[in-house]
Amino acid sequence: MMHERKLSGRQIQLIIGILLGLFLLIYLEVPLIAQTVGGPCEGCEAIYEYKGRQLSPVDTLPEFGKHPDKMLITGTVYQSDGSTPASDVIVYAYHTNQKGVYPTRGDEKGWARRHGYLRGWVQTDHDGKFSFYTFKPASYPSRTEPAHVHLIVKEADTNEYWIDSIEFDDDPLLTSERRKQKRKRGGSGIIRLGSTDHGLLLARRDIILGRNIPSYR
Repeated sequence: MMHERKLSGRQIQLIIGILLGLFLLIYLEVPLIAQTVGGPCEGCEAIYEYKGRQLSPVDTLPEFGKHPDKMLITGTVYQSDGSTPASDVIVYAYHTNQKGVYPTRGDEKGWARRHGYLRGWVQTDHDGKFSFYTFKPASYPSRTEPAHVHLIVKEADTNEYWIDSIEFDDDPLLTSERRKQKRKRGGSGIIRLGSTDHGLLLARRDIILGRNIPSYR
């Protein structure tokens, strides 16, 4: 009598991992780089989903012009010494809408199904500068997290990794306890909003590559 052989949980995870890797390689053309820098990073591969667009130091996220809280996110990416500008670094940003959800249109593919369409990509210029034109997001409807903008970076010869999200210093959900828990990956993400000459909210977020990133070279 033949007995059915059941797969262990570890075997199932291994199979899923192999299938996911093949999917990324074949369908998304994502290079399979070992995630040795920065540790686990669910969704970080979304940084490759700009689909061959010619990236520039400035991007405008969808619906920028529709909201009263228009915001300019800008900053400089520095090398690990904290002073030398880093050129040609890709920065991926995404956030919720003003209802606190990641909106989708229904035809999204890849990580857009989770991250929504309020996302953008830039590549730093010779001076390490980058800018996103967008609007201030809202916290989740559950009010469990402060409002934030997710950031992921990709530099040459290093796998992509996440850094501390942009959060707003005056957010009542950003308690002192939460502030103490911040890892300051890539530097602190807590910013005080200013304003531009054109009346936009100004969020300045400088990034230091490798700062507080596990296993960074």
